[in-house]
Amino acid sequence: MTADTPHLSASGLDCAIGGRTVLRGVELSVGRGETVGIVGPNGSGKSTLLRVLAGILRPAAGQVRLDGVALDRLPGRRRARLIALVGQEEQLPAELRVGELVALGRVPHQPPWAAESREDRDAVIRALDLVDMADAVDRPVDQLSGGERRRALLARGLAQQAPLLMLDEPTNHLDVRHQLALLELARGLGRTVLMAMHDLNLAASACDRLVVLHDGRARPAVAPERALAPDAVLEVFGVDAVPVAHPFTGETHLLFTTRGRRRP
Repeated sequence: MTADTPHLSASGLDCAIGGRTVLRGVELSVGRGETVGIVGPNGSGKSTLLRVLAGILRPAAGQVRLDGVALDRLPGRRRARLIALVGQEEQLPAELRVGELVALGRVPHQPPWAAESREDRDAVIRALDLVDMADAVDRPVDQLSGGERRRALLARGLAQQAPLLMLDEPTNHLDVRHQLALLELARGLGRTVLMAMHDLNLAASACDRLVVLHDGRARPAVAPERALAPDAVLEVFGVDAVPVAHPFTGETHLLFTTRGRRRP
């Protein structure tokens, strides 16, 4: 590995689910410490692409590399120390407590049959504190709201302490304050982050570059203002987008309208 080796890369990648190919020929290169978003309409393959990039699903064709090494050459335990994937939803045992859920993120770092160490406990508490849930460590997961479950699952991914963090729709079920806090947290971790998101404005504000999925293809990762230019938004999402500057921050936000609703 050299200094210019991508942290994560994909070449000629085909992604399939249930025997149906949803993405073909994906080319991707993500630098260490970069935050890259994946956006696209519902059903475009965002979650499937993340799962292939994480090594959860095997690609139908092509290859994923982590620090220049083919992902399929890495043992599962080693891969789990290098990549943390936080999915959208999981079925969790009702009796499982929040601290126990988050502690599962420490399993890749533990020798077989080892007891929880002080380092593991500290990592769990730090992760819960980062998502504003330190006081929920002993609560059963079936008593959590949807947003609290999302934050607890994120804490598990943070406790895993992998240098590459993948988040699938991380802001789902979160109120506005926790959405913004989560995205600020993700950018401030100093890790490489990939996020599949449906909210285009949040994706643009949180990511260095965006990959747009459309018609079974992944467009090259480019800056948000290029990826979400009005003509691209119209082609991919079928709505008009008008960029406006935030009156306080100066950041660009998109206002959306359906076709034909513009006033003369």
